[in-house]
Amino acid sequence: IKPENILLHDGSAIVADFGIALAVTQAGGARMTQTGLSLGTPSYMSPEQAMGERTITARSDIYSLGAVTYEMLSGEPPFTGPTVQAVVARVMTEEPRPLTTQRRNVPANVAAAVSHALEKVPADRFASAHEFAEALDDPSFTLSSTPAAVGRHGDNGRFKAMFFATAVFAALLLALVTWDRTRPTYPKPVVTYRLVLDSTEAMAQGGAFWGRLALSSDGLRLAYLGGPRSQVLVRQRNQLHAVAIPGTEGANTPFFSPDGQHIGFVTGGRNLQIVSLSGGLPVTVTDSLTGVAGDSWGQDGFIYADGLGSASLVRVEAKAGAVPKPFTVLDTTRGEYDHLWPDVLPNGKGVLFTALSTGKTAETRGTSFAIAVAEIPSGKHRVIVNDAMYGRYAASGHLLYVTTNRTLMSAPFDQNSLKVTGEPTAIVEGMRTGAAGSADLAVSDAGTLVYATSAGEGKQELIWVTRDGKTQPVDPDWQDDYFRHPALSPDGKRLAVEKNPVGPPRDIWIKQLDRGPSIRLTLDGRNLYPGWKPDGQSVTFSGFRSGIYDLWTKRADGSAKAELQLHAKWDLWEPVWSPDAKWLIFEAVRAASDFDDILGIRPGIDTIPVALVATRYDETAPAISPDGRWLAYASNESGRFEIYVVPFPNTGAAKWAVSASGGTEPLWSHSGRELFYRAGGNLVAVEVKVTPTFSPGRSTVLFPAGGFVADALAQEYAVAPDDRRFLMTRPLAPSRPDELIVVDNWFEELKPKSKK
Repeated sequence: IKPENILLHDGSAIVADFGIALAVTQAGGARMTQTGLSLGTPSYMSPEQAMGERTITARSDIYSLGAVTYEMLSGEPPFTGPTVQAVVARVMTEEPRPLTTQRRNVPANVAAAVSHALEKVPADRFASAHEFAEALDDPSFTLSSTPAAVGRHGDNGRFKAMFFATAVFAALLLALVTWDRTRPTYPKPVVTYRLVLDSTEAMAQGGAFWGRLALSSDGLRLAYLGGPRSQVLVRQRNQLHAVAIPGTEGANTPFFSPDGQHIGFVTGGRNLQIVSLSGGLPVTVTDSLTGVAGDSWGQDGFIYADGLGSASLVRVEAKAGAVPKPFTVLDTTRGEYDHLWPDVLPNGKGVLFTALSTGKTAETRGTSFAIAVAEIPSGKHRVIVNDAMYGRYAASGHLLYVTTNRTLMSAPFDQNSLKVTGEPTAIVEGMRTGAAGSADLAVSDAGTLVYATSAGEGKQELIWVTRDGKTQPVDPDWQDDYFRHPALSPDGKRLAVEKNPVGPPRDIWIKQLDRGPSIRLTLDGRNLYPGWKPDGQSVTFSGFRSGIYDLWTKRADGSAKAELQLHAKWDLWEPVWSPDAKWLIFEAVRAASDFDDILGIRPGIDTIPVALVATRYDETAPAISPDGRWLAYASNESGRFEIYVVPFPNTGAAKWAVSASGGTEPLWSHSGRELFYRAGGNLVAVEVKVTPTFSPGRSTVLFPAGGFVADALAQEYAVAPDDRRFLMTRPLAPSRPDELIVVDNWFEELKPKSKK
């Protein structure tokens, strides 16, 4: 019995939840108090209930009724305290302050009756509520009175006592209800603070491309990518440090389940996994996911995810062994070529996402961004905001998004009609964004906003790294927001690399090493994976021209137009020429398999590509040996990426496993006597013999490579001609410590903005 469980109905007081322990007993077989767990509110619990006694009698309810009566007369319960433990301790060890000292006009017999109901020992209390009521109505009642003497007034006295008790209950409770409904409400204070992350818990450098932040729905947990092993770190709001989640090394795009008890993430571009925050190892939902640019877990039990191979969104049930199914379809009339960064609406009617399109004007040439919404379950979508990216729904009824000039905006949004219903308002300028339209941004249903700005954000630089790990900048004056997939010319004097300011377009640049001039080789805005032809005069790359990635070749001095090298019905990536230039080897995601395969073609001879290594697993990062006899690549056929070597071009004749504990990004030494690859955050060199046949030998860890940009699907470093140095990309240290901006009760700020 407590004030919250006393209801008014037709002028009478009704006790709700009476006998809850017995209801639990009937439902589950044993009293919860028998396990030592107390049911109740500390201020109104009897001492025996607070102690978890095995047997609770009606006299426990007498105590609770006495505590409520005490509060009705004095304005507060007999025992209060800052914590549950403090209240329980006082209930068991202290006597309540006499009512007559709290309120002088309380009749002596009423004070005595309440005191008798609050006795520590159950046997010292009234045996029933009937006796308690009679004592309240008996002016002669004192603590020395016995229960037998209480009833001498007969039925009329009992009736008056019960009427008195009921009337007092009803009047005071009615006053409380009226006050609660009419009292003024005040907005919660909006509190903004900076969360500074030390070096051991800093966010993964350069990881904004993959989406680094997630908040649980209640705002009590923050998940992000960080730490020395680029794991998923989870930080409780009431903790000073984050906790690394085991099994999440190299993860991308962390996201919470709707109840906040699980975290999902992607590894290797394929494996969608979930892990419980209460412990245990990650569970693989699917190993055939085809993208890493965003995931969102809906109330319907499905995860909506980026589908890189099909370019549209997919949906997959959140359980082990599920199969992804297409969800959205690209709108080719708008030039759409990718759907990214999904965010499921709480009502389950739609999914917000970023649509990437080929721009129609000089200003948007290459890529334009828009926020779209897709209906569930049909997947039909329409654009709702142009020139915007990374749309997120705020439970205040607003759409959040980042403009192409890095401004965080909010606009009223109706999740039932899936429409923007008002004018947008600028919230924050200078947001920190990634290269595929992502941003360091998260919002919880409880009204907590977390974001990062570009202030103090570090750029990237190209670094020479010796075999013993010593570093030297290639050119201290040549820095940018983004460098990817560096490739050295055969003579080692020039560099081809993807380079761009923040966000697309991405183009191929050629730089004279080390500190010579540079030129922008491509101008079309979507050009990736440069690879030199053996003569060192031209570069072959993946270029997006007509709704698909083809292979193009262009002279490295920019003196001629790019020529189409190969067109197919699939996207073509990572071109590599054989040393004699007779073979062009590349990677493709073929629609029939939906897995990365390594294919090849002999220009002028073959009319269709030849499958070199094509299985139901992913084969990536092809590398041809200097003598042209051996093909190295990475495959996840064992459940994780390892390095393998096969004869070339007769790739089916044999196969050797080079790594044993994980491996990505294989590259041959120019001497042909070593094969390099990444494993466990290190750069590894393995000795090889190629005569009379291939044979791997001793492996040696050269240096830790965790601080340099890596990619499980393609090489992110190059080997100098002398095999003594490696050209890598490294994020520059930020100008100030990594930090996030946290705003609590942020929805209060949106209220006045939405009325304007």
